[in-house]
Amino acid sequence: MRASIDAMIPRSGLFALSREDLHCVCKRDPAARTRLAGLTTYPDLHVLIAHRLADALWRRNWRYLARFLGFLTRAITQVGMDSGTRIGRRFFIDHSWAVVTNETAEIGDGVTLYHGVTLDGVSWNPGMCHPTLGNGGVVGAGARALGPISVSRHTRIGANSVVIQHVPAQMTVIDIPGRVSLPLANRRIAEHGIDHHLLPDPVGKAVACLLEHITRLVSPLAAVTGKRVPVSGDCDVCVDGCDPVQVSVSDNLKRNPTDQWMPPRINL
Repeated sequence: MRASIDAMIPRSGLFALSREDLHCVCKRDPAARTRLAGLTTYPDLHVLIAHRLADALWRRNWRYLARFLGFLTRAITQVGMDSGTRIGRRFFIDHSWAVVTNETAEIGDGVTLYHGVTLDGVSWNPGMCHPTLGNGGVVGAGARALGPISVSRHTRIGANSVVIQHVPAQMTVIDIPGRVSLPLANRRIAEHGIDHHLLPDPVGKAVACLLEHITRLVSPLAAVTGKRVPVSGDCDVCVDGCDPVQVSVSDNLKRNPTDQWMPPRINL
């Protein structure tokens, strides 16, 4: 794996790579209206320039100087990017804050990270113990990718998700632990955006289906007896006063215009 990522590492000069990184800032963040603003006021660009310097030192076995440069960068920018992390071209961190990558983490070309992302391990064993992000991936705010897993190309990881298993190419992953949300044919793939507001809710969908099934079971019994279905346990001491028969599911268990499942509405 290390040999493959070494082949991916750009061999261009620092100036050419920094100019390419600056172009990514202006392209992916509408707030960066000029190149001067991107160059002087965007800490994610400063992190990248410092990291590429540290990476050059690291690959030449100047390990202490590389780590010291990383320490200074982290103190200024609050981004903990280990000197050994391998990064491809056109990498962009949006609102770079509290991003953490570790020594054996690998990041491909055209990857976008949002603030609070962590690429970390699950053990203290030496060797390859951190994630690999494929080309064109997008990782939402607060997400975690843990362990020596491979997140394939053009994968979207939703905000605050925790990914602990390998992810196939062109998938959208959400939840804790991370799971593939929808098949490729049913998803929208933007070039760099993650469509945070359009991510489906598989847990909410499952609960809605379960409530509908329960309603179908208890409604005939209530209609025959003319009485409320007796409950026990937690429902018996609940003070909310809801009636399982009155749970309105069928009118709400449908897709909205954004193709998301709506949670059921409970009439209290």
